[in-house]
Amino acid sequence: MGLELGPLIAFFATNYFWGLFPGTAVLIVATLVAIATMYGIDRRVPIMPAVSCVMVTIFGGLTLLLADEMFIKLKPTVVNLLFAAALTFGLMIRRNFLQLLFGSVMSLDEAGWKIVTRRWIVMFCVLAAVNEFVWRSYDTDTWVSFKTFGVPVLVVIFSMTLVPVLQRHRPPEEAASGD
Repeated sequence: MGLELGPLIAFFATNYFWGLFPGTAVLIVATLVAIATMYGIDRRVPIMPAVSCVMVTIFGGLTLLLADEMFIKLKPTVVNLLFAAALTFGLMIRRNFLQLLFGSVMSLDEAGWKIVTRRWIVMFCVLAAVNEFVWRSYDTDTWVSFKTFGVPVLVVIFSMTLVPVLQRHRPPEEAASGD
């Protein structure tokens, strides 16, 4: 969690003191360091942080290269829509990508995985829409604060709403043993 939030905190702090462009440069470097650290610890990089790293590098690089803050502000919208599209595609081809990613850390029956996946698809779309609204309606500092603190809080609250689904859709053998 610290490796994922660390770059955001560094981005926020740098933006606060020196502005968006230095903040974006720090975000790129901090994200690359976080990915390297994840790899150094686990000898693998989880797919979602890897995709985010690539997108931070591309959109952050465009922001710096073209001196246009629009690109870094668009990045969360694009990433969230990509995740929503990937999950939707997975359901269409009858491959639940969330189950593939998280099946080793939690067990759900097939209906539970579908419910959780559909809810994450909606959540990713909502996060994309809210990001668009905030960056287009408010100043840059407000958007940076929202990105750094608001989005993680929204994700935690959303995740807590999934707890009843997770409990209701545990496989029968786990539900009976109380694990």
